[in-house]
Amino acid sequence: MLALVSPALLVILALIVLPVGWLAWQSIYHDGFTLENYRRVFTEDVYWRSFALTFEISLAVTVIALLLGYPVAYLANSVPKGWSILILSLVVLPFWTSVLVRAYAWLALLQRTGVINQFLRYLDAISEPLALVHNTFGTVVATVHILLPFMVLPLYATMQKIPNDLMQAGASLGASPSLTFMRVFLPLSLPGVLAGCTMVFVLCLGFYITPELLGGGRTVMVSMLVSRNVELYNQFGAASAVAVVLLLSVLAIFFVVSRFISLDRVLGQK
Repeated sequence: MLALVSPALLVILALIVLPVGWLAWQSIYHDGFTLENYRRVFTEDVYWRSFALTFEISLAVTVIALLLGYPVAYLANSVPKGWSILILSLVVLPFWTSVLVRAYAWLALLQRTGVINQFLRYLDAISEPLALVHNTFGTVVATVHILLPFMVLPLYATMQKIPNDLMQAGASLGASPSLTFMRVFLPLSLPGVLAGCTMVFVLCLGFYITPELLGGGRTVMVSMLVSRNVELYNQFGAASAVAVVLLLSVLAIFFVVSRFISLDRVLGQK
């Protein structure tokens, strides 16, 4: 059995264990063992503000993606199969375009001379352009657009497993459609909600391109902090410490979620 799994183990060792181990080593070794990099992460305000902003944006993106994605998944589950395929195709269609291209597209839409501001001024709804980009708002909007499919697909997969007979049984017992939805369908779809929220939240924690372009240097998330430590200050140890703390945060999130739902479902294996 060891011989059979050894190729997979070698791939995991080369692509995951060694890079993460080297990352952790850089964070604690610089001309000798030191915890200075971790002390800076936990004591300096710039790191705290960056982590706090990252979690705030990730939470906002997750909530908005859930509010937008749940109705889409419910509609795809309720309509005939042909329409369902069309809806899901539209959901995954953005995957065919690079994240960088989509970020630049939102930059063109939201900037002061962009389509949205020009349209609002044409309607006389505003007297001067709105600040829709180079801030947290633009970052959240573009990130929601990019991560929305990761919310819709787990929700749809869970809804597909809910038997229609349960809804019919609720209706036959005199319950209204809204009551049947609240008492039967919604509770059964909660595993998909948890899976989608976990996926979107964790992916948002490590986002780089979108906040870099749409944030305009004012929205500094953790991934940008790592980049600046390396590119501007040549501090690989500090960047490694930030990356290790973020990695441990993600593992902690998965550990907490695993108490309520199987990680196989979160990762789309079931």
